[in-house]
Amino acid sequence: MAREKIRIKKIDNITARQVTFSKRRRGIFKKADELSVLCDADVALIIFSATGKLFEFSSSRMRDILGRYSLHASNINKLMDPPSTHLRLENCNLSRLSKEVEDKTKQLRKLRGEDLDGLNLEELQRLEKLLESGLSRVSEKKGECVMSQIFSLEKRVSS
Repeated sequence: MAREKIRIKKIDNITARQVTFSKRRRGIFKKADELSVLCDADVALIIFSATGKLFEFSSSRMRDILGRYSLHASNINKLMDPPSTHLRLENCNLSRLSKEVEDKTKQLRKLRGEDLDGLNLEELQRLEKLLESGLSRVSEKKGECVMSQIFSLEKRVSS
């Protein structure tokens, strides 16, 4: 019996996505190890999960492989022509996205109550209202979950 072919697209279910990530991560690490052994190649593999967690594999010392890569990449860059329009556009996008990540990281720190220095009273009050509304939504959801559990337990007891 053959395996069913799957369409490659983002998995919407978070749990299923995490399970698939773990299984495929193990699989790609196994393939990297096999490539290293079969072909006597130095292999380095770095993976960042959606949550930002780092996973890495290397057939020899990661630092040595990355050093060789850096040396090779710098030699290639010396031989390349001036950056193309496409490359300049990609660099611009990279800069913009890096700035967005930095801004979102700052926002997250503020929501966690970290890095509040430099905020004026109005900004602190806005942050407080945002956190209060979030907390009320969390409390509502928790209440719904508790009521659902109570209902299912009562149903189980009455059966």
